[in-house]
Amino acid sequence: MSTSNKDPLFRLIKSLSKPEKRHFRLYVNRTMGDQERKFIVLFDLLDKQEAYDHEQLLKKLPGKTTKGKLSNLKRHLFKQLLTSLRLTYINKLIDIEIREQLDFARILYSKGLYMESLRLLERIKDIANEHHQDILHLEIIEFQKLIESRHITRSRQVEKKMERLLEESTLRSRVTQTASEMINLYIQIHGYYIVHGFTYTEAQVADLNQAWRKMQPEHHHNRFADTFFEKTHRYQSYLWYRYIQLDFAGALSHALEWVMLFEVHEPMKYKDPDLYLRSLYYLLTLLYLTGDTGQYHKYLQQLDQYVEEVEEQLNPNSQHVKFVYQNLSKLNYFFLNKDFKQAYLLSEEIFAQLSEHRDLMDDHRILLFHYKFAAAAFGYGKYELALERLHPILHQGDKLLRKDMDINARLLELLCLYETSAFDRMSYRLISFGRSVVKTQQATSLQLSTHKMLRALLQLYPENSRPFLQQQLIAFREKATQPREQMFLKYLDIIAWMEKVVDG
Repeated sequence: MSTSNKDPLFRLIKSLSKPEKRHFRLYVNRTMGDQERKFIVLFDLLDKQEAYDHEQLLKKLPGKTTKGKLSNLKRHLFKQLLTSLRLTYINKLIDIEIREQLDFARILYSKGLYMESLRLLERIKDIANEHHQDILHLEIIEFQKLIESRHITRSRQVEKKMERLLEESTLRSRVTQTASEMINLYIQIHGYYIVHGFTYTEAQVADLNQAWRKMQPEHHHNRFADTFFEKTHRYQSYLWYRYIQLDFAGALSHALEWVMLFEVHEPMKYKDPDLYLRSLYYLLTLLYLTGDTGQYHKYLQQLDQYVEEVEEQLNPNSQHVKFVYQNLSKLNYFFLNKDFKQAYLLSEEIFAQLSEHRDLMDDHRILLFHYKFAAAAFGYGKYELALERLHPILHQGDKLLRKDMDINARLLELLCLYETSAFDRMSYRLISFGRSVVKTQQATSLQLSTHKMLRALLQLYPENSRPFLQQQLIAFREKATQPREQMFLKYLDIIAWMEKVVDG
């Protein structure tokens, strides 16, 4: 029996809320005849299935349903669902509303009512401008120009109206191009990080700067990016450029600019909640890396208050974005304050809800959550549970986890094995770590020192462990001042663990 949940129609139906399902049924009953509503049976069958089962559908659908007929029925149902959802969201998503009005203007024009079409275009142009819908704004202007170029209208009687329209077209074209260039820049620099990771050496920094120069837009219009999305993409691009160089303070300044942009354009908090949540999350991540507890608490409260204000209006995708960013930020707050009890309690709550979001979450994010769960359990002294939470990371197969986090997970496993006195298994895993990590030259100095220190600990009598760690602490603290090592310690504070053993 097939249990694949990757069928697009099945995933769409499972993503529907109760109001959306109710609206779909009303839409079908209102617009379709009895013969045309046969696909509603398919909808009910899919809605009841826990996992997609193709063969079961063929058996339960009325009449002799072949695979070909089922495919056609599914395609028809998919289209009707999207049409119903479009009607549901038409008053919630401004771009859908503007597109509908633009369609109406095209219909009026096709009926020869071009003056009525122009009046409608003028009205929705202001809406597009107000809501920073730059591409739609340009499309509206271009349609206005088409009508003006083909028909004699009263526009010529209004002083300089055509000149203003042409100036607006030129400006909007430049805005759209610059916004596109800025998002290209952001995608490219983010892609560079995914492929190359952080820059640690002078040669790596030189390579980054050379790539960064090549990424810069070819066209310059002698105007600084001054629309909302131009600035948004620019700030994100520079944030990643600084972050890759481990310049957390520099990246933080751009993250603050990004968040402050929403204070200047406050309506955008509610028109694009996913982007606002993302900006707050990146700001909090950089505050976490710079260790600014006071500012972290301030902006975490801002995130929580915003979520409380808008949660009921968030669509399913935004609910998922909220789940990821808010929970990661809360966990980091407890880690920042070394409150491992609260981190552990919260991690267990998140773990219980994770399956509801798994289909919408990429593998890297799932593994990141598992690392946080393991770190919280380890900090609270639940070492066996920490090993259990690490299992998906240590046996991830072809799933991708950032290399530094993968190394941290392996080291955390070694610490758990040491704490549980599983010395034979620890010995084997130390050898595996040495073969797979040390030779890659991707580990930091402290990560390599941690591996070396754990290997030495394994050879010592218990009574000699504390003096040995006390001696090691001096060298570890000296290395901890480097940005790369500080980042490692934020995700696996080996110095705090050594101090705990020494004082214990």
